[in-house]
Amino acid sequence: MPNVYTVAQVNSYIKNMFSQDYMMRQILVRGEISNCKYHPSGHIYFTLKDRTGTIACVMFAGSRSGLAFRLEAGQQVIVGGSVEVYERDGKYQLYAKQIVLDGAGDLNARFEQLKKELESRGMFDSCYKQPIPKYIRTLGVVTAQTGAAIRDIINIATRRNPYVQIILYPAIVQGETAPPSIVNGIRALEHLGVDVIIVGRGGGSLEDLWAFNEEMVAQAIFDCRVPVISAVGHETDTTISDYVADLRAPTPSAAAELAVADIQEVFHSLAGYREYMNRSVLRRLKQASLELDNRKAKLNYLSPVYRIREMQTRAMHLEEKLEAAMEKKLQMERQKLALYVQRMKGVSPLDKLNQGYSYTATEEGKTFSSVKQLRKGELVTIYVKDGHAIAQVQDITARKI
Repeated sequence: MPNVYTVAQVNSYIKNMFSQDYMMRQILVRGEISNCKYHPSGHIYFTLKDRTGTIACVMFAGSRSGLAFRLEAGQQVIVGGSVEVYERDGKYQLYAKQIVLDGAGDLNARFEQLKKELESRGMFDSCYKQPIPKYIRTLGVVTAQTGAAIRDIINIATRRNPYVQIILYPAIVQGETAPPSIVNGIRALEHLGVDVIIVGRGGGSLEDLWAFNEEMVAQAIFDCRVPVISAVGHETDTTISDYVADLRAPTPSAAAELAVADIQEVFHSLAGYREYMNRSVLRRLKQASLELDNRKAKLNYLSPVYRIREMQTRAMHLEEKLEAAMEKKLQMERQKLALYVQRMKGVSPLDKLNQGYSYTATEEGKTFSSVKQLRKGELVTIYVKDGHAIAQVQDITARKI
């Protein structure tokens, strides 16, 4: 009986045949993407097909670093990898290591060549970049009339500032007629005198975005006297327009945010400035009021009326001090006089008269202390306590001392 093999043996044998075939280990396959699924694990499962056949494909998460775009159904691609057999199911599939869009190799070469040439001409130099105005009144947009890009720009710009006027130039953004259409749009909006121009479109393949890699478009952006924001494709897409433009936005939505200031933030800023100004004015008024009070007090102090009043007050104080000094002086003199009076009482003739004594004076009123001052027969007056009497000297007797 001939040899009988198990299914596993057959599948293993076929797997070995594929693994030993050098062509199957390094192969490039051209086809159209279909049934593309991104697994949560990071793996990508899809089918590659042409008009006569299909082949199952998988790109493991570890190989996705070689994928520069998102796989979508209908894309024409060239897949590089190996054809191997999945031994358990007995099915073969293409294990993708790298995927490029069909024709992307030539386009990438053209891209790099033009980029290098324009860079050598200084068209990417930052010294030529115009600043984007912070506040604008008119926004020019060069893009397709229909599509997500213009809707996103209108929605976001209107939400941020409904007072900004948006002027659309409905350009063709894909195909052979796209470059001159984009150039005409840039020049038309520049002639209208808009404040900022957004040039761009939504995402797509390298071929779809190629109009923005043409030299004539780059030259129109470079020559434009109005600031230009390039917003082509998704964040991972890069075009020549991005390098030449005054500002590059990752998406059309982001371009609208960069071009149009949020009016609410402006209102908040104005409110803050108004509050700051009010506080500054009140503080300055308070300082001016204090300064006015100080000057008023100084003026009052230096005014003639104030000086006269001050001198009057001082004169009153001096008058009071003088009166007090005089009163004190008088009091002291009264005390001295009282002492003198007390002291004189002991020698006062009147006081002696009160004690029973008397004194004698000549007719002329002169007192005498010696008999030698008298003459015989002379009239004298004798003074006593309650009056006086006139007597005549009858005899004079001198006493020996």
